[in-house]
Amino acid sequence: MSRADHSDRARSLARCAVLAAAAAVLVVLLSLLRTGPLIILQGLAGLAVCAVGAWWFLAHRGVVRVLGGALAVGAPAAVLALFLYGGLWFTAPAGVALWAGALACARGALRADRRPERPAAVRPGRPPRRPVLIMNPASGGGKVARFGLVERAEALGARVLLLTPGTRTDVEELARKAVAEGADLLGVAGGDGTQALVAAVAAEHDLPFLVISAGTRNHLAMDLGLDRSDPSRCLDALTDGVELRVDLGDVAGRAFVNTVSFGVYAAIVQRPEYRDAKAGTALDALPDLLAGGAGERLDALADGLPVSGQQALLVSNNPYSAADPLEVGRRPRLDGGELGVLGIRVDGAAQAADLAVRGALSPALTVLTSRRLEVRAGAGDDSDSAAGTAAASIPVAVDGEALTLPTPVVCTLRPRALRVLVPRNRPGAMDQVPELNWRRIATLALDRPGPGARA
Repeated sequence: MSRADHSDRARSLARCAVLAAAAAVLVVLLSLLRTGPLIILQGLAGLAVCAVGAWWFLAHRGVVRVLGGALAVGAPAAVLALFLYGGLWFTAPAGVALWAGALACARGALRADRRPERPAAVRPGRPPRRPVLIMNPASGGGKVARFGLVERAEALGARVLLLTPGTRTDVEELARKAVAEGADLLGVAGGDGTQALVAAVAAEHDLPFLVISAGTRNHLAMDLGLDRSDPSRCLDALTDGVELRVDLGDVAGRAFVNTVSFGVYAAIVQRPEYRDAKAGTALDALPDLLAGGAGERLDALADGLPVSGQQALLVSNNPYSAADPLEVGRRPRLDGGELGVLGIRVDGAAQAADLAVRGALSPALTVLTSRRLEVRAGAGDDSDSAAGTAAASIPVAVDGEALTLPTPVVCTLRPRALRVLVPRNRPGAMDQVPELNWRRIATLALDRPGPGARA
C-alpha cells in the first residue's frame, strides 16, 4: 500500500472517529436533558461502592468479606436498574457502542498515519543444523503431547530433550550441556519461567532462541506474535524463519523475559499450596497482606526517582501498552531498552474507590519507565530491624517462579541481547500502537488531500 493510500485511509478513519465521538457525546447530552446530571453522579457513586465492596472482599474475612462481595455484585446491578428506570435502556448502550467505535477508528487512523518501527528482522543465513528443543510434557495441560510437538520437531531435524514430570531438573544446566555438545539453536516448549532460563544460556552464547507456545499463558509468545492456539506452528521457524533482536531482563543476575513481581503477588506465590489452588490461596492470604499488616511495603529507586511505600511492584521487560484500551496486556515492542514499572498502594476502601473512579490519575497507582530499578523493603518494615543484621530478603516472583532475594534487588535490561527465531508468518504480530491523541485525530480529520494526492 502506497503512502497516499495510507494517508487516505488515515483521513477517512479519523473522520469516522470524530463523528462517532461527537455522536456519543450528543447521546449523553440528550440523556442528561431528560434525566438530569444526577444520574451520572449516581453511576460514579455505584462504581465507587463496587470498588469498596471489592476491597472489603479481598482485604477482610468473615462477615465483612460477605458484605463486600454483596456490594461488589449488587452495586453494578443497582446502577443498571437505575439507568433502565431513568429511561436510558437505549441511549446508554448506544453511547457505549458509539464510543467504542470512535476508539477503534481512532486507533486505525493513527496506525495508518504512522508506520511504526518494528524490531529489525533478518533472515538467518541458513536454517539451524543442530537445533535442541527442551520440552515440558506437563506444561499447558499437556500441550506437548496434544499437538504432537516431539514428533514434528524430530521430523524437522531437531533433537528433543523431554523433562520428567514431577522431577526437579536443572534446565539451565541441561541447556549448557546441549551447547557444549554442539547445539546451534536452543528452544523451549514450556512455561515462561523455563523460557527465561534457556534464553539466558542462548544469549550468553549468542545462539538463536526458539519460543514454542506450549505454556499456560504464553505471554512472551503473544508479544512475539506467535500462534498460541497451535504451538506446532512455532516450529515452522526451523525451516522458514526470521530473526528478531529483543531485550533480555535481568533481576539480581537472573534473566527474565516477561515480568518480575514484588510485594503482595510475590508473597502469595511463595506459598506451597498456590500451585494447586491459586484462587483459594490468594483469598486466604490477601487479608493478612493487605489489611493485616503482614505484607511488606516496598521502596524503590527508578533511575534515581523514589517510589515509596508500595504494596506491589510489577516490573516488565519493556512496558505494557496502556495507550490503547483495546491492547492493554500486551507489550507493543520488546526492543525499547526500558523497563515498565507499575506500583500499587491502596491503604483502604476510600483509596480503592478513588482508584476505580480515577484510574491512572489516582495517586494509588504509579506508572513509569526506567532503565534501572532498585527495590528494597520499606523503611517501616520490621524485617531488618535487628541491629547488625544483613540486608533483608524479600519474596520475588520471576516470570511466575517463586524466589527469595536479598535487598536491594536490582532490575535492568540487556538491550537486544537475545536472538529470537520466529516463523516468517506470525498470526499475532501487531504494529506498535501509537498513543491515543485526539488532537492528532482532529488534525487528520480536517486535513485535505494535497495537489498530487488522489481525491
